[in-house]
Amino acid sequence: MEGTKTLKFFVTVVCMVAVAGAIPIGDLLDLASQHSDKLHSLSTLLTHELDTHFPPIGHKIMPRPSMCHTATLQGPTDKIQALQFPEHDLLSLVRSLLQSWADPLLVLSANANTLPHPAQSTIASKVQELRDNSNSLGHGLDILSGKMGPASQILSISPYDGNADLGEDNISKLLNFQFLLSCFRRDSHKIDSFLKVLRCRAAKMQPNMC
Repeated sequence: MEGTKTLKFFVTVVCMVAVAGAIPIGDLLDLASQHSDKLHSLSTLLTHELDTHFPPIGHKIMPRPSMCHTATLQGPTDKIQALQFPEHDLLSLVRSLLQSWADPLLVLSANANTLPHPAQSTIASKVQELRDNSNSLGHGLDILSGKMGPASQILSISPYDGNADLGEDNISKLLNFQFLLSCFRRDSHKIDSFLKVLRCRAAKMQPNMC
């Protein structure tokens, strides 16, 4: 809960001050990258929590990352490419990735309450925290894009076309829940990495220092 309160405070302060143009873009990127790091850390923690009670067969039949609904959103594949990518396009990609997860995170939240896992209540609480963190970061990035120009405000949202019900039997529900969460963890890593590259470039650091 403390992390959620911190993010809400971050958004409130940014909303009040950034409108007046008092916060430099570099400082906004520094705040955003700090919170994207928390988002990725939380998704990683949740993935590990699920692994403690995941059937061995699940890892064998888990869908490939290429089946994640955001796989069609093309962007840099490594840091070198990210350092050369136009800054407004990179921020646009970050916002597109994050907003593409609005519905899937809602699906995870709805199914967490009935997840067949010993730590079900803890997982449900953390998934809600994940949603709150994602929403707060999204509001912060909206403000940031307003300062970086129209090109950074263009969105290419990849819709989620999966079922709201992740499965009727326990193995299916666990498998689909884990897969969806693993996709988010993968994308949260991209979001965090790209924001750190943007922060580095705003500070005009040498590429080898990024």
